[in-house]
Amino acid sequence: MSLGPQTLRRKSDVNPVAYRQGAMPGRDFIMAIKDILTIVDLLGEREAATVAAELARGLDAHLAGLSVAFDPLITPADIGVPSESLRVSAREAALGLATAANNAFEEIATRAGIRFENMIVEVPADGSFAATLGRSRLTDLVVIGQESPDRPEPMRGAMIESLLFDGGAPTLLVPYIGVQKLKLERALIAWDGSATAARAVRAGLPLLEKTGNVTVLMVGRHADDALELAAYLDRHGLNVEIKDVPAGSVPVADVLLNAAMDDNYDWVVMGAYGHSRVREYFFGGATRDILREMTVPVLMTH
Repeated sequence: MSLGPQTLRRKSDVNPVAYRQGAMPGRDFIMAIKDILTIVDLLGEREAATVAAELARGLDAHLAGLSVAFDPLITPADIGVPSESLRVSAREAALGLATAANNAFEEIATRAGIRFENMIVEVPADGSFAATLGRSRLTDLVVIGQESPDRPEPMRGAMIESLLFDGGAPTLLVPYIGVQKLKLERALIAWDGSATAARAVRAGLPLLEKTGNVTVLMVGRHADDALELAAYLDRHGLNVEIKDVPAGSVPVADVLLNAAMDDNYDWVVMGAYGHSRVREYFFGGATRDILREMTVPVLMTH
């Protein structure tokens, strides 16, 4: 475990060889990802569904593909059209898109040779994601695509926010540019010592334990602040490096994004920060910027 100029040495009653080989009683059960849910894009190449299928195959997990039929709002401009006729045609169009996505997911999952199920859920025009959130609370991991500026999905930003803040499961966000080949070899953890960051690390352990190298990146904090985290990850058999970047004029999100790109990390683990007002969610600055500019998969929890 590389800690720069410092090396962490501790006594432990745990056999590190047994721990790293997964021989600890109950460890596989506790840490396993056996159920994955992916929100299937209505359009495009459906990169998130492909990544979810690859994960399910690698983890021997069950994959559920959820395609959403959005009930469009009837606007004042549509008053000249009989409202019932407009409502029916709009619903049929939404169900048609969801059915096409559902069929595409089935092809992706079948090619991957995994255990899967697919479903269509209708979402009312008021933006209530009750059915989607209910399904996400009984899964180990949710996979969803980043919001694309070129091919926007209906209410994608609102759905991501709802999954992160009210879904209950860790969420893996896949960049809309896609992932050429899903790799978990080099992970970057954004660490600030908060409970939110700690939850993200714990949620990411099943995937981190399949990672060859982990870098803990801190901005404006001393390397000592990550020693406990490094020890924790070391007990899970991970090779850990700590990097601390002085706080400066560059936003934290840019530091993370630049590190992920310049050092070729395969994926990022970080907490999702924000606060709620009534039922509207607002991301913190770094979280919002990462969601907008990410180029590698990002695992987030709140």
